[in-house]
Amino acid sequence: MLRDVLGKTFRFLGYTVQYGCIAHCAFEYLGGIVVCSGPSMEPTIQNSDIVFSENLSRHFYCIRKGDIVIVKSPNDPKSNICKRVIGLEGDKVCTSNPSDFLKSHSYVPKGHVWLEGDNLRNSTDSRCYGPVPYGLIRGRICFKIWPLNDFGFLRASPNGHRFLDD
Repeated sequence: MLRDVLGKTFRFLGYTVQYGCIAHCAFEYLGGIVVCSGPSMEPTIQNSDIVFSENLSRHFYCIRKGDIVIVKSPNDPKSNICKRVIGLEGDKVCTSNPSDFLKSHSYVPKGHVWLEGDNLRNSTDSRCYGPVPYGLIRGRICFKIWPLNDFGFLRASPNGHRFLDD
């Protein structure tokens, strides 16, 4: 009797660990569902929108300008942020705010990306903390899941003029 109970308990623990490892690998390497908060990506992503983020692109260095990514916050490593990639390493980017009379430019250093929120007036992004190391990217947002009336792929950046092709 005791042997049966111990056998079932260890079998249950073994399956729990096994499926836990599978779930961890799926969420770490394949992707997952993310709830976005804050106004920095409006109008593309509203507060409390639910999106699907895939994680394979970051491993294969397939992140491109215009992609919306989930990144470990450079200011607070315990939280993630959602921003749009404006520049990749070697790109020339506008580092000033849209309201600034004189525009300043800089080049994105090797191994970094330049991130900005779509809501330029209400976004803490690379204009505040500078280029972000590529290694902080957690995943790329593929499409919006919720609200259902907005289900599908995300729209293009309302700030497309900020992308420089120099």
